[in-house]
Amino acid sequence: MIKSLTDEQLVETAVAENPDAFGEIVKRWERKIFALCFGMLGREDEARDAVQETFISAYRNLSNFRGEAKVSSWLHRIAVNQCLTKQRRTKTRSETYLDDEENAEERVFVAPLHSSPARVAEQKERLTHVRQAVNALPAELRQVIVMKEFEELTFQEISEILALPLSTVKSRVYTALKQLRMKLERTSLEVV
Repeated sequence: MIKSLTDEQLVETAVAENPDAFGEIVKRWERKIFALCFGMLGREDEARDAVQETFISAYRNLSNFRGEAKVSSWLHRIAVNQCLTKQRRTKTRSETYLDDEENAEERVFVAPLHSSPARVAEQKERLTHVRQAVNALPAELRQVIVMKEFEELTFQEISEILALPLSTVKSRVYTALKQLRMKLERTSLEVV
């Protein structure tokens, strides 16, 4: 029964003191929120903390959800705020920040079964360069590119989540892609 409810209905049910409803919201959105946080923060441990803090904050503020935006946009906004708070606490990230955690690529990258070892190594190297290039972007560009290209959110959804004009979001995505292209061209890679 709970699985068939919309996100908005789950929020209403959770506000009515049904903890299973909020559990279903977490199940539905945990992976996407983790991907967003990991993309913004670059470290698995910090991303997991941000995800946990996101859902704790959402749970505490369930009664404040007014339905003016989709639940997904609301959760993304909370997650972005958590990530920005974490970034402010630790100042700015260095370009090598994503590589601090040993074997991070192996947890994210899954090679097709029919790939040769040379192809797998090439794809891992490409992933490393892309991750370093994304990490080197300023925070306001990194967050929009992660949302647009990795989370596959629309410009309108990003605009709502970040409370920015649509034109600003488009401009930031364009600028981020341009900077990524330049960074990747220096390493003989192309933006895909």
